[in-house]
Amino acid sequence: MQKPNYHIFVCTSSRPNGQQKGFCHTKAGVDVMARFMEEIDERGLGGEVFLTNTGCFGICEKGPVVVVYPDNVWYASVAPEDVGEIMDEHIEGGRVVGRLAL
Repeated sequence: MQKPNYHIFVCTSSRPNGQQKGFCHTKAGVDVMARFMEEIDERGLGGEVFLTNTGCFGICEKGPVVVVYPDNVWYASVAPEDVGEIMDEHIEGGRVVGRLAL
């Protein structure tokens, strides 16, 4: 297995029992996750960027929350329309998207 350059975590309000409910789920967290999957695939970055959905980060009022490691950058209120910018600026450009950063 290749070690990724980036690991992106997206809150989808997943629960241990498989249910998805909560703030990030109702605010398009699942759509954000799907958009990241599409962008990673379209850019051919599958081996360089890993993507994981998560449960609650505990800051629901800031959701949907996206965290990018190893940079430890947290993004708040991410919409599906923001994913391309995060991919362009942060993942491929190495620059934090300031307007979304926590």
